[in-house]
Amino acid sequence: MELLLDTANIRLIREAVSTYPICGLTTNPSIVSKEKRKDFFPLMREIREILGRNKTLHVQVTRTDCEGILKEAEAIRKNIDEDVYIKTPVSREGLKAIGIMAKDGFNVTATAIYTTIQGELAAMAGAKYLALYYNRMLNLDIDADSVFRSTAQAIAMSGLDCKIVGASFKNIMQVTNVFADGAEAVTVPPELLDQAMANPSIAIAVDNFNKDWKTVYGDKDIAQL
Repeated sequence: MELLLDTANIRLIREAVSTYPICGLTTNPSIVSKEKRKDFFPLMREIREILGRNKTLHVQVTRTDCEGILKEAEAIRKNIDEDVYIKTPVSREGLKAIGIMAKDGFNVTATAIYTTIQGELAAMAGAKYLALYYNRMLNLDIDADSVFRSTAQAIAMSGLDCKIVGASFKNIMQVTNVFADGAEAVTVPPELLDQAMANPSIAIAVDNFNKDWKTVYGDKDIAQL
């Protein structure tokens, strides 16, 4: 299981990395544009510095034609590092670019996947991660759980070295759903993780524990005994 952050906000990244068992981070043009920063590559290098080289960094291209995607991939790898994953939407041109990049030694994350066949083709082309959009599928009246399960089954049967990443979530239940459906990773906004940990039942349980403790030990904590 891998937990990835879905943000480009430096403050949120620092806070999340210090709190949660983060394995990496994903960005896309929409996420990056929210930060209103003109210095794209310095921002990406700052994120890499926070993550370290032992965590994955997934940076998405903006061009939609194969030639443009390849040029952006070269620029991304040159200006960040060779470990970066090139996020590429699985369109006809994107799939073509994924195959070329994989042969040239690029790390590739296939994204904007809504169907099993998209995932299968991207995996066969050489993508190492497949980002399937859970909530967006639901919004299109697509059976998201079925797509995740069938894609996971196809990858397992093929023996390809590829991981399914659940993306596009409305709530934590959807996150747990995709793990049950066979996803090996999820990419989640830090705010959604914080909401999950803000469950009032947790605070009530902790308060009850502390009340019981004080009946015997008063205001002394364990370190003071």
